[in-house]
Amino acid sequence: MARIGDLLRAGPTYSFEFFPPKSDDAQLTLGRTIAELEPLQPSFVSVTYGAGGSTRARTRDVVTWVRRETEVTPMAHLTCQGHSRAEISEILAHYRDADVQNIMALGGDVPNDPAEVAPSDYTFASELVDDIDLHEYFSIGVAAHPEGHPRSPDIATDRRRLAEKLRRADFAITQFFFDVDHYVRLVDQLQSLGVDKPVLPGIMPVTNKGQIQRMAQMSGTALPAWLLDRLADTDDPHEVRKIGVHVATELCEALLLAGAPGLHFYTLNRSTATREIYANLKLAAAH
Repeated sequence: MARIGDLLRAGPTYSFEFFPPKSDDAQLTLGRTIAELEPLQPSFVSVTYGAGGSTRARTRDVVTWVRRETEVTPMAHLTCQGHSRAEISEILAHYRDADVQNIMALGGDVPNDPAEVAPSDYTFASELVDDIDLHEYFSIGVAAHPEGHPRSPDIATDRRRLAEKLRRADFAITQFFFDVDHYVRLVDQLQSLGVDKPVLPGIMPVTNKGQIQRMAQMSGTALPAWLLDRLADTDDPHEVRKIGVHVATELCEALLLAGAPGLHFYTLNRSTATREIYANLKLAAAH
């Protein structure tokens, strides 16, 4: 299996993100989705981590299953929330034993219920990057927010913190966005701080109006007026997905022209929209 940092040095990567299933039915859906996407030969797939580390066991199980049962390179998400340094060391030892070489180091979401907030030895993702780096085994990714992290006081602070992480990590993956200029500006700002590590743009095809509005609000992503106007004319789920796929395809084309080192698709554990964008971009034939 490959280290993502090495893959990015070799050329563009095309990757997919999943979240751990919460039920047996969801497990079957995810299994079907991975089977449907595997023929597209993704460079890697990543598996997210619930608020407060709530899905740590399921994340581990999905990642190790992908490593064991498929030819796809997996990446495990890992967050600061609710973890001691000893627990992180134990999790990393498990991944090393399973030959999982890629970790996404994140600050993580705090659980909505204060009673579920557990003590943590970590405050910032940069501290987690430091501990993962000590193992000298993993290729490390970090999160980037083109429009600024929602908890960051300003863009300048956000960029300095991201640059600090990227000086030790191998690459970044962005939160989803809809305007190519946000991505170009982010990369330019990092370069002005002396950082030129690869930044993979995260792509979220709109397939459900209510869902994308909720996710945008949580992540601090702006939904452009032009996109809202296009979606306002229909409540037909098929038409919404058609618009979403078209918009995402145009964004992907613009990003690749702007020099993005690849594309990272947030699949929401469904394959249809991602497969349609792949076909539009003719990536399956070229990749």
